[in-house]
This record gives sequence, structure tokens and C-alpha cells, in this order.
Amino acid sequence: MRQLLLDIRPIAAPSLNNFVAGGNRDLLAHLRAMAGDEPGSSVYLWGDSGSGRTHLLRALAAESKARGLYLEVDQINFTAADTLIGALEATHAKLWLFDDIHLLEPDAQIALFRAVNLAHARGVTVVAAGNSAPRDLPLREDLRTRIGQMLPFCIQPLHDEERIELLHAHAAARGMKVDQEVFDYLLRHGRRDIRSLLGILDLLDEHSLTRQRPVTLPLLREVMQTRLI
Repeated sequence: MRQLLLDIRPIAAPSLNNFVAGGNRDLLAHLRAMAGDEPGSSVYLWGDSGSGRTHLLRALAAESKARGLYLEVDQINFTAADTLIGALEATHAKLWLFDDIHLLEPDAQIALFRAVNLAHARGVTVVAAGNSAPRDLPLREDLRTRIGQMLPFCIQPLHDEERIELLHAHAAARGMKVDQEVFDYLLRHGRRDIRSLLGILDLLDEHSLTRQRPVTLPLLREVMQTRLI
């Protein structure tokens, strides 16, 4: 029964439309323009963990009319450089997206440097994402220089009102019915980073389903005490 209950609430895929922009409206508008037939100049996004980097890259890859190719950092770290470059040479995608580049291993940094050079030679647009400004990335100098030549966007953190908006949207995507007092309590007493907030909301939904209890403030307190949040 538990698995059946969980399966009837599919989670909405990341999209540019379901990203809560907050102070990132210019960035979102730019990415929407990049989703067209001609993506334009390469871009580097950076922000804290849970800021929405992966959401934006996955959304752009899915919505790009120029065919986006999204690669997680592990796909680069655990693929030989020649194999990666061969795959990129074979693809017809005109938009290559590389996530979490601050986590690249030394050999993978060489592979990404070659990939960025290949993209430039073929007229392919690159979107890369990491956790800090280009100058602060723990990468080899030549790759850091390449990243620094891209159009930079820093993902701005959400204000409390925008966090509430995001929680409402996430709950709606899961089909949850949540009173405002639950969101207010979570924001006051939970960890304030987006990943933790959404994680506890997901856990709250799972507990509600498995226990067949409505989402209420007492249930939230139980979940938060269990997870020591």
C-alpha cells in the first residue's frame, strides 16, 4: 500500500516556469531566450547548494529547441576524456550543460577544458554551473580562465516571502494540501537552505501518505523531531 500511495503523486519535472525567480528574473529571462533556436553566448551560473543550479540546467536542457545535452559531474568524472570528447563530437546538440564543475577531479578538468574548446570550435553554446565565482573555483588555471570568459550569473538567494512561494509551489506539485501555518513554522524552525526545506516537505508528504494522516502542524513537529531539524 505504501508504494502504491507514493506512486500516485508524480513530481513535476524541473522547468523554467516552475522555478521561483525571486531576484533572478534577469537570469530567468536570459535562459528563456537561450532555449530558442540560437542559444547565443556561453553562460556560467553559480550559487549556494540548493540555490537551483541543477533545476535550471535540467530545465534548459529539456526545453531547448537547439537540443540540450546535460551532463552531471559524475558523468564527467567517471568517463575517460577521449570517450567524453568522442561522444560530444558525435552529438547534434547545440547546447552543452555541465553541472557542479567545482567537484571535477583533475583528469575530468582536462576533459572539460577540451570540451569547452571543442564547443567553441563547433559553435556550440556551453552552460556550466558551480558553487562559486569563476576566480574562486578549485580548478586548473586554464579551465578557470575559460569559465571566466563566459557570461556570469550569480543565483541570488530567495527572501522569506519567496521561500514561502517556493514551498507552496512544491507542495502543489506533489498534490499536498498544506495550511499556511505549516509553512510558517517550517521556515521559522527548520534549516533555511532550499534543499533542506524541500527535503522536509517531501518527508512530511511521505509520512502523511504512509500514516494516512493530513498534513498538519503536529505531524510536521513529529517529522522535524525525528530528523533533528
